[in-house]
Amino acid sequence: MDLELQGKRILITGGSKGIGFATAESFAREGASLTLVARSQEELKSASDRLSSEHKISVEMICADLSTAEGIATVTGAVSSIDVLVNNAGAIPPGSLMNVSAETWRRGWDLKVNGYIDLTRALYEKLPKPGGVIVNIIGSAGENPNKDYICGSTGNAALMMFTRAFARDARADGVRVVGINPGPVLTDRFQMLLQAEAERRFSDSARWEELMGDLPFGRAAAPREIADATAFLASVRSAYTTGSIVTIDGAL
Repeated sequence: MDLELQGKRILITGGSKGIGFATAESFAREGASLTLVARSQEELKSASDRLSSEHKISVEMICADLSTAEGIATVTGAVSSIDVLVNNAGAIPPGSLMNVSAETWRRGWDLKVNGYIDLTRALYEKLPKPGGVIVNIIGSAGENPNKDYICGSTGNAALMMFTRAFARDARADGVRVVGINPGPVLTDRFQMLLQAEAERRFSDSARWEELMGDLPFGRAAAPREIADATAFLASVRSAYTTGSIVTIDGAL
């Protein structure tokens, strides 16, 4: 299926690794031009070199901390126009209400919740009208209250409502806004967490895969399964989809 993304300009935050990098690969396979945003210059360079070499496409890099006003301004100043914005940067820490300090809560939200909202506001004028697309990679915890991930559950729920509410506003300009709620995804970070849990539980970090036995299909999602859905939702093949949140969690 031709998604008609050839030559489209895609900006992906958190694009140097995990779901963000997999998303960059999915757009690269379609011939899109990429702008990757992340905090680590070294990781950005590695990701950019790999994508350029394997897919023969244009890849630009912006090193910025999107939890700060300065980082948002850096990205805004470096970008003239884009067709698709993929908000993906951010990892909110676990913990119960009494175990997550006010400072930790605000720091997590500054990157993922406020970062998504502020960057959307800043880059909205640079999207084509009609035809622009915003995809927010959120997280299924927003649908499932979790006392031990209260900061993330609450933040993801806020981003779900932001996606749905802003979609109604952007629709007047012909801009679509959609969200994806991944469940467990086998990123390097998730594998590291499983290895730590296997060490705690079995005294053997190599047994981490056993911990996925109770997940749907006995595994976590592959990053590409989230990434390919992102590319599809951003394409003209999904041109009537807006204000929707697509949950990809194996019916967890």
